[in-house]
Amino acid sequence: MEKLVIIPTYNEKENIEKIIRKVFSLSGNYHILIVDDGSPDGTGAIVKGLQSEFSDKLFILERKGKSGLGTAYIAGFKWALERTYEYIFEMDADFSHNPDDLNRLYEMCTTDADLVVGSRYTKGGKVVNWPWDRILISKGGAMYTRMITWMPVNDPTAGFVCYKRKVLSTMPLDEVHFVGYAFQIEMKYRAWKLGFKIGEVPITFQDRKEGVSKMSGGIIKEAMIGVWKMRGF
Repeated sequence: MEKLVIIPTYNEKENIEKIIRKVFSLSGNYHILIVDDGSPDGTGAIVKGLQSEFSDKLFILERKGKSGLGTAYIAGFKWALERTYEYIFEMDADFSHNPDDLNRLYEMCTTDADLVVGSRYTKGGKVVNWPWDRILISKGGAMYTRMITWMPVNDPTAGFVCYKRKVLSTMPLDEVHFVGYAFQIEMKYRAWKLGFKIGEVPITFQDRKEGVSKMSGGIIKEAMIGVWKMRGF
């Protein structure tokens, strides 16, 4: 019971069974925790229907209502820390993060870093099927974050991450309060300020083919303002 992949969901019925089966097809004995925010499309029911097949390694944490990505991950982190997982992953349900890259993140996390980011913007990383304005916002946000925080991470808003247990157990999780992209930045920034080593593995990020993106103007605004607030941590 070493590796746990946390996948937050809200209306992911088109993707959820496929992503679960793909992760379980990999070598490495991964476990999965789905954190579902009361998806009205039946995502949670699909997961529960698969639990008899994967009874010892598929788990679901059901929450009432859409409470945000950040709180979903914090709930998942606390769940993992109550158990014996040593490596804890963040990953999207929509295949924008290629599950085949989990082993590459894990390998670096066991040998050369405390927290490893699947990075679009380090050498060898790339983005496909994104409109130019989305790429501009994302790359601009990464540059903006580095300029303000001086954090040595090329893709600070990335949501494909592997943590060593000690990073999450050291971090004051109840003090992490941002929700969207700012949450991703805050987690990396807090880890860096605590002295943990952050590594980056180049990935190809592919926009979702099915389902609806949860991106919004409010999430972008939160990140832009939140970066300045983080300097006071």
